[in-house]
Amino acid sequence: MKKKLITIVIGAMLCAGLFAGCGQSDTKQDKAVGTESAKQADTKDEGDKDSQEEKELTGTIDDIKDFMFVVTDDKDTPYSFTFDEKPDGLESAASGDKVTVKYTGTISEVDPFEGKIISVEKAE
Repeated sequence: MKKKLITIVIGAMLCAGLFAGCGQSDTKQDKAVGTESAKQADTKDEGDKDSQEEKELTGTIDDIKDFMFVVTDDKDTPYSFTFDEKPDGLESAASGDKVTVKYTGTISEVDPFEGKIISVEKAE
C-alpha cells in the first residue's frame, strides 16, 4: 500500500512539474514574439518605401517556367522571380536571352522574391 501511495505522489509531482514548466515557456515565447512584432512594426514603414520603388536587373534568362523565371546577372548571381500572371514581355523572351527586368520589392539569391514584376524587356 505504501509503494502505491509513493508512486501516486511521485507521479502527481512529475505531472505538476511538467504543467508548470510548459506554462513558463509559453509566457517567455509570448514576450519574445511581442518584442519581435514591435521591431517589425518599427521597420515596416522603411520596408514599404523600398518595396514601392521601381528597380531594374539586367542579365541572362536561364530558366522559364509557368510560375517563375531565373535571371543571372553579370556577376553570375542567379535571381528567381515568381509570378501569378505572366509579366509583360516574358512571352517574347527565351532561355539565353539578355533581358532587363523591371520590378518592385526585393530580390535575393537565397530568399524568395517579394514584390511585383512590372515588365521583362530584351536588352541589347
